[in-house]
Amino acid sequence: MKILVVGSGGREHAIAWRLAQDSCRPTLFCAPGNAGTAGLAENLPLAAEDVPGLLAWAQANRPDLTVVGPEVPLCLGLADAFSAAGLRVFGPCQAAARMEGSKLFSKEVMAAAGVPTARAQSFDSADAAVAALDSFALPVVIKADGLAAGKGVIIAQTREEAVAAVRSMLVDAVFGTAGAHVLIEEFLEGEEASILALVDGEHAVILPSSQDHKRIFDGDQGPNTGGMGAYSPAPVVTPDLLPVILDTVILPVVRELKRRGIVYKGVLYAGLMLGPRGLNVLEFNARFGDPETEAVLPRLGGDLIPALQACIDGTLRAELVQVRPEVAATVIMAAGGYPGAYAKGTPITGLEEAAQVPDSLVFHAGTALKDGQVVTSGGRVLAVTALGPDLKTAVGRAYEAVSKIHFDGAQHRTDIAHRAFNR
Repeated sequence: MKILVVGSGGREHAIAWRLAQDSCRPTLFCAPGNAGTAGLAENLPLAAEDVPGLLAWAQANRPDLTVVGPEVPLCLGLADAFSAAGLRVFGPCQAAARMEGSKLFSKEVMAAAGVPTARAQSFDSADAAVAALDSFALPVVIKADGLAAGKGVIIAQTREEAVAAVRSMLVDAVFGTAGAHVLIEEFLEGEEASILALVDGEHAVILPSSQDHKRIFDGDQGPNTGGMGAYSPAPVVTPDLLPVILDTVILPVVRELKRRGIVYKGVLYAGLMLGPRGLNVLEFNARFGDPETEAVLPRLGGDLIPALQACIDGTLRAELVQVRPEVAATVIMAAGGYPGAYAKGTPITGLEEAAQVPDSLVFHAGTALKDGQVVTSGGRVLAVTALGPDLKTAVGRAYEAVSKIHFDGAQHRTDIAHRAFNR
């Protein structure tokens, strides 16, 4: 069996690693992949956003399954192009991917489906947006409507910060066309959690819960990043909440999209806030989360490929997803300066030593091979994951593995899973 994994980050390395564990032992290809996937798959010199190039390769090589990692190719219609060519692809169509590609569209779907979420207004005029700020309490959330690599959300503590955020998006175009519309949204108190659900157009199966750490510094301080670590399961998502999430969040969205003629197949990711106002949805993503995937997929037992195939075929059943009892923790090692400017091409050492830590896995996120040496090539460089019988053990093993790895300027949070430990 031949499988193509599209993407180059830690999520894609984790997906490729997990698929390689399946009993059918597939032959894997990654486009473009990274230094980590090179040990599992044949890396292809094709960018994840190169839909024509990927389609041409797939038509020539006929993979049995393509798994799309990042949101950008999905929003560009990669799944549509592959399906039209008779190729089996795991990932939502372009219309369904708007659940992530447009926060305004996502809010409209949630409202129609009765999904609980924060009050929000959208604007394409900076003056109108600034005037509307007076109707929102502080802190207030400013969101770019489109894709902004996980950095298009600003929590403004003061009106001055909110005005600056609005003007940076609508006047200075810091996020380009992604910020041509902004949402002003009320701030919700509570604890965040991530829910990934496999969806076959009608049915859904929720994967183990997780919690992401979005801020760069300990104590959830500093600017937002693409994610600095994760752990699974998230204690805030109690077992009794899972059917509630399925029935009030995931399935209503799937049904509302179907009512609009949009069949959602793939992963539907719900970013949740659990607090004084109960359960609310902060955002939807149209793919596996990153770094949540690096913590969730190692917890799945059995074979994963049949579940992905069932999503395509509309035959998904809960029995196709097996969850191991161990818990997982993931620590992101990032380049110095991230999420701002950072250096590339810095040599990385200690990867073999880290792999010797019990039940540890090192997923490459922003790496490349240069003259046989693994070097940095992105802001988030490595996702170091470990499993354990309990969270303390898993976190301890992850940090032990982190301590073995070195590259100039390396930074990481030292408090992954702090909310769970402080409960």
